Amino acid sequence: MRQQRADYTLEDLPHLPDDAPRVELVDGVLRVTPSPTLGHQDISLFLARWFLQHAPEHLRVTQAVGVALDAKNTRQPDVLLRRADVRADRSLLQPEDVVLAVEVVSPGTRRIDRFAKPAEYAAAGIPFYWRIEQDPVHVYAYRLSDRLSLGGERQYELVADSAELIALAEPFEIKLPVAELTG
Repeated sequence: MRQQRADYTLEDLPHLPDDAPRVELVDGVLRVTPSPTLGHQDISLFLARWFLQHAPEHLRVTQAVGVALDAKNTRQPDVLLRRADVRADRSLLQPEDVVLAVEVVSPGTRRIDRFAKPAEYAAAGIPFYWRIEQDPVHVYAYRLSDRLSLGGERQYELVADSAELIALAEPFEIKLPVAELTG
């Protein structure tokens, strides 16, 4: 089935059928996001559980919720930390609601998770981005840089990466044993 339009906007998303697949809006085009593998889901769920147990009260962990990056672009991070004061009836977050976006890289999403999504999240002003590689599990933690790229865009800078322990002071005091992400 081919998409007939390439000019969808955020206003069109609430009018999709109830049984529509999970989609992201990319440059006005609806992109179906593939179902994650079991290994991908395990990592996402273990990380969400870790955040539930360790994140401070002003942050909440969320999964499978879209972020409106602009009028023609949304993304659904695998895991995200959002401000706790965001109303619970929302199904689409604004970038200022999001503190950390996490993507678990799968074979079919490598280029998007490594390049497109971090660039989009940085441009939207999301302060922190984590990329988690699988097999072996390795966490790369980034924060929004004060320096612009050569092209003048906002960008992330790597602040930590490890297959053993991620220790960070932001967005809160984190000491995440990476092995806990695989059970």
